[in-house]
Amino acid sequence: MGLFWKRKSGDQFISLKLNEPQPAVAAPEQAEQSATRVEETASPMPSPEARYASDSSAAVSGSAPALEPVITGGTPTPLPVETSTAKTVKPHSPPAVHEVEATKPAPAQAYVPSRSPFATSVLGLNLSIEELQAQEAALEQEFSARFRRAVSATRESLSERLDTVFQGLKQIDERLLDELEEALIAADIGVATTQRILETVRRGVARKQINDLDALKAAIKDELLKILRQSEKHGVASETSIAPDVSPYVMMIVGVNGVGKTTTIGKLAQRIKAEGNDVLICAADTFRAAASDQLAIWAERTGVPLIQQKQGTDPAAVLFDALKASKARASDVLIVDTAGRLHNKSNLMAELEKMKRVAGREVEGAPHETLLVVDAVTGQNGLEQARQFLKVAGVTGIVLTKLDGTAKGGIAVAITDELGLPIRYVGIGEKVDDLVVFDPELYVNGLFE
Repeated sequence: MGLFWKRKSGDQFISLKLNEPQPAVAAPEQAEQSATRVEETASPMPSPEARYASDSSAAVSGSAPALEPVITGGTPTPLPVETSTAKTVKPHSPPAVHEVEATKPAPAQAYVPSRSPFATSVLGLNLSIEELQAQEAALEQEFSARFRRAVSATRESLSERLDTVFQGLKQIDERLLDELEEALIAADIGVATTQRILETVRRGVARKQINDLDALKAAIKDELLKILRQSEKHGVASETSIAPDVSPYVMMIVGVNGVGKTTTIGKLAQRIKAEGNDVLICAADTFRAAASDQLAIWAERTGVPLIQQKQGTDPAAVLFDALKASKARASDVLIVDTAGRLHNKSNLMAELEKMKRVAGREVEGAPHETLLVVDAVTGQNGLEQARQFLKVAGVTGIVLTKLDGTAKGGIAVAITDELGLPIRYVGIGEKVDDLVVFDPELYVNGLFE
């Protein structure tokens, strides 16, 4: 499924390489012993008498050979047991053959690091590469199934309606195209976007490239994918577009009250933090009563620090404090909550412009993303909100919430087509991990499967 937050480049991650196969190499102490034995082999071998005399002198002087620790891949090496071999050897008699063999050092063994002793690991360090790949494939399948379920209501109103209309027809005519237009508009794909799709279908029918229902669905899918992918050229389609040395990465969240803005902030903080980033939340919605209290609940639940002040404080001042705090603690991401502004309230929109100026003075290029939270249930009203916020707030991307609870999921296509803004995240449920990165291909396939 990939990372949720991909701003850190690959060379910034520390690879422990615990799951990679290790070459068989000797332990440092064993390597030194092997080198010593090679040198001894190259030099003339002393006679048994000379070797015995050396051993006897060492025993008389009372000096014992130094004990070197031996590294193994299993349990710790047991302590050596002292023997009295030197005292029992008779003077002027060469040692027995088995005693000579016993004094020879053990041959070097390949040093193989042990597996992690932990039964479980959040980072997957206890798993092999094959196990991690199988786990990722299972997550991909689960994510695809959840996404299909999220757009099931839209699929029923669009795809199944086409199936009903196409029954008994041997060719695509104007009556079917009229039914197709109604179905697309009912799914909130929008009038302008619907006309674009119909023009493409009509050209395909005239060229006899579209002559059955499967070809018709394929043409609609191709056109929808083209619209969604073109929008990624505008706004901010990925956090990786900002230089990694710019810190903190400032995300400003805007939108009207009731669209799920506070919940989105909590889910964003949780998912970004879960991938090893230091996250800070700024409660700059000081106008609405209990707004900071609601955000504090999410901050406590996710374990993310929250910067807040009393109700009625200048939001730009709260943001200034949060920027200073994030710099002091070297935070990676700062998520800024703003007041639920109605797009026709000029004083609130002016306050939003002031916050952007403050952020830009403190951090280069901030805010790096301005995400507009849109409730998918509102349909075309959400599109009008997006138009107004785009004029003042400089929106760079969309977060589409409650996609799983509406038959009007086509609003995602209408927003990207008319505003040229990418859909960054979508809410497909109420759980923390139900905020996911928007995948155009999964979305379109879910509408027609």
